[in-house]
Amino acid sequence: MTVLIISPDYASHLYPLAAMGTSWQDAGERVVVATGPATSSIVESFGFDYVPLQLSRGSNPGVIRAAEQPKGEDAALLGFFSATRRGMIETLSFQAEARLNDLMWEPVRTARSVQAIIAELNPHTIIVDHLAFSARLAMVAAGIHHIDVVLGHPTALPLPGASEVYGLPPHWPIAFSPSEQELDELKNLCVKVAESFTSEWNHALAELNPALDPSPDAFAEHGDLLVFNYPAELMSKERAQLLPEHVFMGSSVRSERTEPKVERWLASSNERFVYVSFGSFLSVRDDVLGKVVRALRESGIRAAVAYGSSDLTALGEIPDHWLVGEFLPQVTLLESAAAAVTHGGNNSVTESMTFGVPLVVMPFSTDQFAGAAALESAGFGAALAPNTSTVEDIRTALGTVLELPDEKRAALHALGHNLRQKTGHAKVWSALTGG
Repeated sequence: MTVLIISPDYASHLYPLAAMGTSWQDAGERVVVATGPATSSIVESFGFDYVPLQLSRGSNPGVIRAAEQPKGEDAALLGFFSATRRGMIETLSFQAEARLNDLMWEPVRTARSVQAIIAELNPHTIIVDHLAFSARLAMVAAGIHHIDVVLGHPTALPLPGASEVYGLPPHWPIAFSPSEQELDELKNLCVKVAESFTSEWNHALAELNPALDPSPDAFAEHGDLLVFNYPAELMSKERAQLLPEHVFMGSSVRSERTEPKVERWLASSNERFVYVSFGSFLSVRDDVLGKVVRALRESGIRAAVAYGSSDLTALGEIPDHWLVGEFLPQVTLLESAAAAVTHGGNNSVTESMTFGVPLVVMPFSTDQFAGAAALESAGFGAALAPNTSTVEDIRTALGTVLELPDEKRAALHALGHNLRQKTGHAKVWSALTGG
């Protein structure tokens, strides 16, 4: 039996999908991953077979730099980084306008490549990233059953019945206060983009299979089994009731190889520490990362800092007893961390919740705002606006999450305990087999 995983060429997307694949691997089945060359080494590290598949112009093997991207993609990335410096509305507007190019790249050609891979492998199970629109288009056109995994806050799948539109956060943290005019303008833009995106989806669908009816909203399309890599406890029951048939996986956490340097650092002190990472994209914001470093240093808090694409010298003085690296084993460190500072990406949030780690979230883009609002509402984190928060604001937020009230601490630990039972993959397996 063969399981096929289809992922964009981005490490942050591939890791949770590959962790899902280990359930089939452990059952003695062959796991094949179709993705781009930048993440082929990650596929091999899991012991899976690799099939080349380019789903987008850009790629991200773990730390992304504009200078390493193809022509055109580099300018888009620099434009995105610039937008994050201007604020929430500007960033979401930039992402909305760029959506046609970065979510459905060469749809017909890519879809046919996907169909050819499926025909050759004849897999009995297909797992695909929800954002791999061209790949899902291929399977919709051919009527191929697939598991559709939403790697983000559940609002990444908009619900028409809830008056949602893709790209407009239904909720955002208290630290952000966009005006009604700004929100109206953003909504109008997102509606225009959704209409244009749906038109492109339908044009490609008609070329691939003219017998099928067009989609009313391509952003709301989903696979046969819808899986959310997100804890159900962080989403309202009212919204959950509006979802199509689905499974909340909770988290999909990978195992990491032991790194002696990191193990020695963890064993060198019983002092609590804070883990800091802005992920593979947003680590470029060394101005914000520098404020976090200063807040931790002035508070006398031990830290492990993954600085990614930041200029290390821009972060200021780094205490000798800290652990600092361009890339650090996030899962390993979160197992022991007292708290974490993050941009609010899906992996950071779900992995932190798995180990009961409270968060200071500084969201920059996409569904990070909705995720930060959910953590703030649950009392499992504090949310700050990255551009306007001061060092003192960050120190206060760190104090808040390091000293959670007993009730919130107990609830967070209970959530972590549930997620560590790894029942999420079993839920998916059960939904597939009826077991």
